[in-house]
Amino acid sequence: MKKIFTIICLSVLVLSCGSRKKVVTSKTKTKTERVTRQPKTPTEEKVVIAAPKEESKPVSSGYANATEAYIANYSGIAKDEMRDYGIPASITLAQGILESGSGNGRLSVEANNHFGIKCHREWTGDKIYHDDDAAQECFRKYKHSKYSFRDHSLFLKERKRYAGLFKLAIDDYEAWAKGLKAAGYATDRKYPDKLISLIERYQLYQYDLEVLGKTPAKRPVVKNEDKHIVVAGDTLYSLSRKYNMTVKELQELNGLKSNELAIGQELYIK
Repeated sequence: MKKIFTIICLSVLVLSCGSRKKVVTSKTKTKTERVTRQPKTPTEEKVVIAAPKEESKPVSSGYANATEAYIANYSGIAKDEMRDYGIPASITLAQGILESGSGNGRLSVEANNHFGIKCHREWTGDKIYHDDDAAQECFRKYKHSKYSFRDHSLFLKERKRYAGLFKLAIDDYEAWAKGLKAAGYATDRKYPDKLISLIERYQLYQYDLEVLGKTPAKRPVVKNEDKHIVVAGDTLYSLSRKYNMTVKELQELNGLKSNELAIGQELYIK
């Protein structure tokens, strides 16, 4: 009996050993991705490019009229043109006042064109169309008024018919005014008188003298008969008839934007 029990125990032991499976625990390896560090690049300096400056709005307040404001705004440019091209600043300013209506004409307001310079064949810049000698003529349009003044200087300097002007004394504005008319710059027979009147009334000759480093010996006197004191009933039309002028001429000479007059107002006449 003891022998049988021993055999049974051995059988159970053998069976249990044969059925045990070896359990292998495999450690899951964490996959590590190799990260390649790029060398740091220096921080780029931020470059700020300034936008091109636009022309500041012309100053108009604080002056007696539009003509005085125009002179204040553009006398500096006229003096620069005198230094560079030998054209009296007084002549340039007087022409600008007449041809732009003291800066209030459409071409000067919308195109910065103060001298009515047309496109011509060589012009490749911006354009504006305006009724002049013919309907919808092409005129140059500038980003800044100073380029209009520069083209005016080049217009006179580069055309042979104006060569005689540059033989005149640079401080003789009367000779220049008459020389422009003689060279065919304007058809208006009163053109020289208008320029001279503006130069003397607003003392534009002082800018010529500033450039030349001179001081005026004596200022031209505006005669009493060159002025009219507005009284009740005066209109630009009645005054134009009285002094044999056009309404437009009166407006230009006095920097008037409208036909309104005030009693006691001083008007220059020619």
